[in-house]
Formats: sequence, structure tokens, C-alpha cells
Amino acid sequence: MQYGICPLSVVSVRISADEHSEMVTQLLYGEYFKVLENRKYFSKIRKAFDSFEGWVPNNQFTLIDEDVFKGLLASTKELTTDLVSFIETEKGVLLSILMGSSLESVPVLKHSFEGKAIQETMPKSSFVSTALYYLEAPFLEGGLTPFGIDSAGFTQMVYRINGHRLLRTPALQATQGIALSFIEESEPGDLVFFDSSEGEIDHVGIIMEDNYIIHVNGKVRIDRIDHTGIFNTEIGNYTHKLRVIKKVV
Repeated sequence: MQYGICPLSVVSVRISADEHSEMVTQLLYGEYFKVLENRKYFSKIRKAFDSFEGWVPNNQFTLIDEDVFKGLLASTKELTTDLVSFIETEKGVLLSILMGSSLESVPVLKHSFEGKAIQETMPKSSFVSTALYYLEAPFLEGGLTPFGIDSAGFTQMVYRINGHRLLRTPALQATQGIALSFIEESEPGDLVFFDSSEGEIDHVGIIMEDNYIIHVNGKVRIDRIDHTGIFNTEIGNYTHKLRVIKKVV
């Protein structure tokens, strides 16, 4: 088994070994993973954080030893909290990194960092304030950053920055936590899941106070929510059908 680490700001993880295939998620700076399969130009990886799999270009990651990988798994997690921060590489080059990047990897990559970071596990009351940093970020399928993000990437990153682990897709996240019967039972920071027309869970957002939700629909936005689903006042109609509310934290 081989292991790798992401030394770049952000790397696309694709559904197949082809640079034109669908992006299913991303690697942020410092993320580490198992390498499941090597090909000439691409490798299939499994991310350590959420066990999500996909293909990345071989020239966009660095191989590490198994002992280093295990050390990173056991280390205290430290993440950047600014929208954009800077890493200085071994050659003195400044590399911009994005909110939620993994700083426990800095010594492994022989880089240096001076900036704001967090090591704590934060209470659910801090989730909404973190979510607001992503407000107006554009939708990007597979994205995890303020420059492009999808619904489950958004919820995953908000929870991750606050020290909690979510899986990668709406359907997988819906398997976590405890189901609530009514919106009135929910608290800001709880997750709300929505159905597609085929009855599949394909969307997720974060409950706010006073029957509002922050989620990704074209961009990260705030809308009304009730027992039917998400109501967009701009178009005067419902955009998503409510499936289940989950308390994960």
C-alpha cells in the first residue's frame, strides 16, 4: 500500500482516470490519503478524512511513508480558519491555501505557516457563524472551497472546521445522527435533507434560527424552510422537498 499527501492549494478528485471526467470532490492542502491503484498519469486514492475515493493526477501529490501517514492520522488536527492563508514552501515560495486546509501536514512537507488556525472541537452554536463565511460562494459540483462548493461539501466543511466529521454526499450524511420529527425540535447547526423527484436524497443544508436555512442553490444562500421544504422568496416557490432533519452533534 502506498500513501500520499496534497502539497497544493486544491486538487480535483475525479470519478475516473481522465482529466475531463466528473469532479466528485477535492483535496485541500495538507490532506492525506491511501493510494489504491497507480496508472501512468493518475492514481486512485481514498481520503483519510471521509474515506471517499477518486482519481487524482500523479503530478499533483507527494508520496509519503506508511509511518508518516499513521503519524498524521494520530496527530492533533489543525485547520486554517481564514478564507485565504499563505504557506511558505521550502524554496521560499508563498502558496495560497484555503479555509479548512490541514496544517498538521506542514512539517511533513517542510513548509512553514503563520496565521490563524483552530485545533478545538467547537459546539454546534458556532456552526452557523462558520457557514456564513461561505455566503455567496458559487455552486461547483464536487467543490469544497469558498470559490466553488456543493451542498454536501458545504455542510462537510462547516462541520470539519468545527472539529466534527461528516461523510461526503447528502445520501451518506443522511445516515449519520438522529432523526428529528419536527423542525421545531431542531437547533441551529442541525442538518436538513431533501429529496429529488426520484425520491433520492440529493441535497442538504444547515438549519438557522427562525425557520431559515443556509444551503447551496446556485450559490450559498439563505432561504425560508417549513415542513414542505425550502421556499425561495425571490421566485415565490419551493425549490427542495423536505425528507428528514438530523441531529449529528
